[in-house]
Amino acid sequence: MQGRILVVDDERDMLLLLERIITEETDHKVVTAVDPREALELVKTGSFDLVFTDLKMPKMDGIRLLEKIKALDPTVSVVVMTAFGTIETAVDATRKGACDFITKPFRRERILVTIANVMSFQSVTRENRVLREALGKQNGFASLLGVTPVMRDIFARIRQVAPTQGTVLITGPSGTGKELVAKALHTHSHRRDQRFITLNCTVIPENVLESELFGHVKGAFTGAWKDKRGLVEDADGGTLFLDEIGDLSPVLQTKLLRLLQDGEYRPVGGNAARRADIRFIAATNRLLKEAIAQGRFREDLYYRLNVINFDLPPLSARRDDIPLLSHHFLKKYAAANKKTITEICPLAMRRLRALDYPGNVRELENIIERGVIFCRTESLKTADLSLDPEQEPLDPPYALPASLRHLGFKDAKEEMTAIFHRQYIDHLLREHNGNVSLAAQKAGIQRQYLHRLMKEAGLVTNGYRDRPNGETDIPDMAPPTGAADEACGRQGRAINRT
Repeated sequence: MQGRILVVDDERDMLLLLERIITEETDHKVVTAVDPREALELVKTGSFDLVFTDLKMPKMDGIRLLEKIKALDPTVSVVVMTAFGTIETAVDATRKGACDFITKPFRRERILVTIANVMSFQSVTRENRVLREALGKQNGFASLLGVTPVMRDIFARIRQVAPTQGTVLITGPSGTGKELVAKALHTHSHRRDQRFITLNCTVIPENVLESELFGHVKGAFTGAWKDKRGLVEDADGGTLFLDEIGDLSPVLQTKLLRLLQDGEYRPVGGNAARRADIRFIAATNRLLKEAIAQGRFREDLYYRLNVINFDLPPLSARRDDIPLLSHHFLKKYAAANKKTITEICPLAMRRLRALDYPGNVRELENIIERGVIFCRTESLKTADLSLDPEQEPLDPPYALPASLRHLGFKDAKEEMTAIFHRQYIDHLLREHNGNVSLAAQKAGIQRQYLHRLMKEAGLVTNGYRDRPNGETDIPDMAPPTGAADEACGRQGRAINRT
């Protein structure tokens, strides 16, 4: 994304240097100010994503400017720069909201990496705000949420099908929201003021299911000491939702077929046929055509049910819906548990996006509910999610390479940065078959800067032409975890760990 950056320094040479670095290597817009008071006026009148400020300045130092900027707009990321850095000063700046602390003289790459990290964080922050606003504007389908093309198509089909009398069969894996689609069809139908009755065909024992569905008359069997209404009679005029229809017994399949064909049924033990005006919606996670081939499901019943089909995709096939669903469940369970959790930190969201979700939306909901229960801050972090080891989407916990363990902090950091650059660029070039322009676009950096990083890493594009996907001679390096979780709820520390 293109952002706005404000640079504040009483030395004009430093302003020009930073302005040139940012302009040449990024697409971001740069505004400069020599006077901290002028910088405050700029923040008041304009929106900035990032502010670089010097620490030692006349009239107002960088820490005081940091405090005033945060008071005006808490969402602005502030980086403090100084040639007189101390641990105490850096800690003080971080506590007061700085996202980074840079000592002069600095390397060009240090500035560019900081900018990239901040803009990535700001992008996620904006996404959080947009998702909260989206949740405030319900689409009329209650908890059935989505922004992906497949979900938009489902919403459009619900609006089209709901006012009709057509029988609907909803298919898809468990946990994808089949009952939510059924309720949405009922809510948007002309029967919305009548009852929506649900029967789960797997929960009730087979010998009880017929009586539960059609009712019974007094004396029909031992214990039938009075007449009992069935769910079909209860649903008369409304909608009957038959969940897990694939588990219905052959005997009941035959009786249900008659109800669908003629609108007639008989209570258990009764002689007189009764009529019911019902909209039928059925759902299953089974492959009914396979059940038909095996003789376990009636083919004529299948075609009676499958007038209109909604096939719901697994959550892994619509990953762009994960943020919206996650924020919906966050809001739901934060309210239920009386907690003031307002956001999901970027690292946690990346983990959520990467999971496989064999349990689909229901599994995501369980993860968020668990996270809300364990969360102690206003930001849901990765540690709060309590993911099982087999759910972990990232590489194993980071272990420092042996070659770096005996180096000083500065040398180890530079070496680790070089390793990261080489691995990341190698991945980009493999993904885009050596096309530097596409790789730079994916990374969100200028093509010239990517060329420079390639040169430093000793990578050339020729080695990536028609290279088999996944082939690499660069050893894997797992990303750091643990400490990043602790920092994720606070903007400054989160960016420092990126």
